[in-house]
Amino acid sequence: MKKYLLVLACAAILIIAAAVIYLFTGGKTPAIALKGTSKPKVITTIFPQYDFARAVGGDKIELTMLLKPGMESHSYAPTPQDIVNIQNCDLFIYIGGENDVWADKILDSIDKEHRPQVLKLISCVSPVEEELAEGMQAEAEDHDHDKEEEHAHGAEDKDGQDHNHDNEVEYDEHIWTSPRNAEKMTAAIMDKLILIDPQNRSAYEENAKAYIAELDRLDKDFRQAVSNVQRHRLIFGNRFPFRYLTDEYGLKYSAAFPGCAAESEASAATIAYLINRVKEEKIPVVFHIEMSNEKTADAICRETGARKMLLHACHNISREEYESGATYVKLMRKNLENIKEALN
Repeated sequence: MKKYLLVLACAAILIIAAAVIYLFTGGKTPAIALKGTSKPKVITTIFPQYDFARAVGGDKIELTMLLKPGMESHSYAPTPQDIVNIQNCDLFIYIGGENDVWADKILDSIDKEHRPQVLKLISCVSPVEEELAEGMQAEAEDHDHDKEEEHAHGAEDKDGQDHNHDNEVEYDEHIWTSPRNAEKMTAAIMDKLILIDPQNRSAYEENAKAYIAELDRLDKDFRQAVSNVQRHRLIFGNRFPFRYLTDEYGLKYSAAFPGCAAESEASAATIAYLINRVKEEKIPVVFHIEMSNEKTADAICRETGARKMLLHACHNISREEYESGATYVKLMRKNLENIKEALN
């Protein structure tokens, strides 16, 4: 894919720039967002694992999220300082899908002696393949050509070093949208924190136990909510990053684009398909996700009289949400209320 190749090119340039910074500072460059303390320095890429790590680590860790509040996660590119921060941290936590190829390249560039502990969260769950559902708009016509190029590069890598970038299968990266997956990732974060900071083992274990219990309650509430509803289909007017959520709770969906698509204007055929779905099944709500183009959702609502509502994918939060203390659980509980309204 062109996105894949572009990310690799950008990552290569940034790694070179970071190496220059690293050499000129003797490998001791302090991270801007990491104050000099004795606490373990933990860096996460996006909001979900940041919030999981915050719940488990509490005040025992020094935590940084690379994606700043308000930034769109799919367009994030690391800065040279971000790369240096990764080199200097104690634990680096990332999802590990196609959008994180840059992270794999950075980690590969760090010699083993100085490499931080790494947690690749997609390895903690059972990922599913990206899906092009009925009525969903396909990617550009050159997608297959880009895939072929990507496969060729993958073959070249295997002659040297296998980076395991899932060249043959494109997995859906939005693994955190299932509370059950969130529980598994929280437990994995606890294990890594205990590994790098064993003296605070009891604190990490207690925090993780309490947070997993909170996630378990969230899961039970979702199951209860969908156990007796009028319909089981959700309609999305843009990308669909909730595959793990719908799979977990036996829901159906129709959407304009796959979860990792480069969002653009939906075609007339896609919009017509979604309008017909809403009318035929008398669906009262059309969803959009945070920080997205809502034009397709607006068009569907105008033609059907459905209400437009937010289903927060938790990729990232706005500055206002950050300052008001938004958490993964709070956002997912609001999602639960909105899903109840859409299914009844």
